[in-house]
Amino acid sequence: MAERSNFLIGYGERLASDMAAPLGGAPKQHPYTFAESRRRLTPKVKAAVKELESLPRVLCPGNQTVALVTLHPTYLAKSYYPAELLRAYGLETIGSRAREVAPEKWTRKKPPTSAVTSELFVAGTRPRFQHLANDIGSLREASAGAGDLIKIEDFRMQPTAEKLKPFHSDDDEPLLEVVLHAQPIAEDAFILSGFEDYLESLHVNADLAKRRFFAEGLCFLSLRVPRDIAPEVVKYSFLRLAREMPHLRQFRPVSRATPGFSPFACRLPEQGPLDQEIRVAVFDGGVRADAGLDQWITRKKTKNIGEAVPEFQNHGTAVTSALLFGPLQDGVTADRPYAHVDHYRVLDADTMKDDQEELFSVLERIQTVLESRPKYDFINLSVGPDLQIEDNDVHAWTAVLDQLFSDGLTLPAIAVGNSGDLDWDSGNARIQTPADCVNALSVGSCDRIGSGWKRANYSSIGPGRSPGIMKPDGLAFGGSSREPYWVLNAEKPGAAMPITGTSFATPTALRTAIGVRAHFGKLLSPLAIKALLLHNCDDGGHDKIEVGWGRIPADVNAIVTTDQHAAHIVYQGELRPASWVRMQIPIPSEPMSGMVGITATFCFATQTDPQDPINYTRSGLEVRFRPHDRKRTDPNQLHADTSKFFQAKDVFIDESSLRTDAHRWETTLHKSRSMRASGLHNPVFDVHYNAREGGRNAKLADKIPYALIITVESKSTRNLYNKILQRYPTILEALAPVVEIPIRT
Repeated sequence: MAERSNFLIGYGERLASDMAAPLGGAPKQHPYTFAESRRRLTPKVKAAVKELESLPRVLCPGNQTVALVTLHPTYLAKSYYPAELLRAYGLETIGSRAREVAPEKWTRKKPPTSAVTSELFVAGTRPRFQHLANDIGSLREASAGAGDLIKIEDFRMQPTAEKLKPFHSDDDEPLLEVVLHAQPIAEDAFILSGFEDYLESLHVNADLAKRRFFAEGLCFLSLRVPRDIAPEVVKYSFLRLAREMPHLRQFRPVSRATPGFSPFACRLPEQGPLDQEIRVAVFDGGVRADAGLDQWITRKKTKNIGEAVPEFQNHGTAVTSALLFGPLQDGVTADRPYAHVDHYRVLDADTMKDDQEELFSVLERIQTVLESRPKYDFINLSVGPDLQIEDNDVHAWTAVLDQLFSDGLTLPAIAVGNSGDLDWDSGNARIQTPADCVNALSVGSCDRIGSGWKRANYSSIGPGRSPGIMKPDGLAFGGSSREPYWVLNAEKPGAAMPITGTSFATPTALRTAIGVRAHFGKLLSPLAIKALLLHNCDDGGHDKIEVGWGRIPADVNAIVTTDQHAAHIVYQGELRPASWVRMQIPIPSEPMSGMVGITATFCFATQTDPQDPINYTRSGLEVRFRPHDRKRTDPNQLHADTSKFFQAKDVFIDESSLRTDAHRWETTLHKSRSMRASGLHNPVFDVHYNAREGGRNAKLADKIPYALIITVESKSTRNLYNKILQRYPTILEALAPVVEIPIRT
């Protein structure tokens, strides 16, 4: 094996420059004419408005109500949002969700039987809806907003049955998580006060100011109601959904079917952390005072925390052990921890007594810490609700955490859960909340450290919600019945115990990330480190639903070094909304030979819209690959020809194809391509940052932080690494490590 002695090449962003925008796509083709749309929609609108008019006034605060407007799948792009029609009738969108429809007509020659599209929650006063119903049959194409009719496939009132999720318990008075379309602003106060009035009319006592969370356009409430009253509660117009409050994940550490393994005495290092500047936090069940970890951790209590629980402390100690040392080995001194860890205890005796009731309290404790300053560089979260994600609804944990991590200044690692051995077809095996956070690294378990690995059978599977479909992001070793994960035993200080779970795979992956940071200091942002981890994943030929991008390397040196035939180039910076940026892909000035491999990984952080799951991320990247700057199909065209890389094809493709093929709105893009050296001449990626809000064009979008890792590899080119540096002597620089990482042999 060739010696890996060349470090990362940094400052790739110096090869980026603004560029003129490429020409757009072909003119839009419409499935319906205006006359067809008016004929189709008139009876639908009139019937829905008649239902809205019949609602009791107590369900419609301020005489306002909500209807559902379904877009034709052809009009998913943010530029097709029906703003003019809604504005003309004084209506506004307060959220959206995915809906699968079978349109009457398509523009495609071979259309699918059905397709996923966006269904908008549209709010307004009942007189305004009535105005639309009165006008629609006589609208002319030139009427204000009437041109948007061709974009609409359906118009309806939301059935009550769609709002109430099936119960999972037999409780006579279940605890519900209720989601309202409401924001913490004065203009929305009538929604909450109206809901209180409605609950009072049902003889339901509720303190809506207690344990509630706002996330963009949603308000998450905890509400206990009699089982037979729940169908009445969800009739409230601004209530989006109600579901039984999930329990906390059952994560108490046990040896899962690991007979024949004998505990051994731990051999811990004598030195403190390698880097005292890195800020790391763990949110878990606590660490006992006699655990012997004081030189590497600080035990912290969170807001309004009660008494500690030994079982929760066992889990917290095991998670912290994994983050500090990785899997322990008999007779081997554990590696020196990379960083000091603040362990926040967020679970207490009340959590043990009633984890349903306390689930929002746990989130509140985490939120309070994360809103403090300065920010942590790395976060580990191996706790969360025992709830599989749903495509149409975002849970409070995900909504709150994604907002907190949207600046890209923190790399959070979140365990995907241990439901992978449940029924796949029903969705019960899917990743658990909040592992669907798009601004986090979601980690599952593989079953062994060495070769021949696969997903551990308990590790929850994907896909995630789209956007965010590639979940888990990756796997790390989390133990199995044939090869358990050895951690410190909280009940027997100084001894190791065998364990399994994604709770331990997650800090293992995060430990690698912290090692990269310790190696290079502040030269690499948390986003760049996330990109490096995913860039170097190995999927082992396994299905992405099971492993995401693959297994995350445990060896820091495997991530940050290459041999002479390859170079890893790191780009870091910010992108402006609506901008086009040309990013050069560095290759030697002299011709290469043979085949050349190019691997690229984009990662960015973004604000989110939890009220719009189908349009969840506010940012998206369109990336065009131009491999040869002298090749032009038309000699008069402004830019060189494109070739497929992230896209499924290199021609203009519609929004639904972008979502499924190029993952336009995903926060991570990763692809490899091999091509002949003769086909490369000053290759570039042209990058366009699209900004949206609530599924429409964003008026005031922020810059977003990004990281790009590009690997250029050619086995036939000698000294490729050095030749790239020689071509860009005042631009690119080899990143010098500030701390040497010891290699365990």
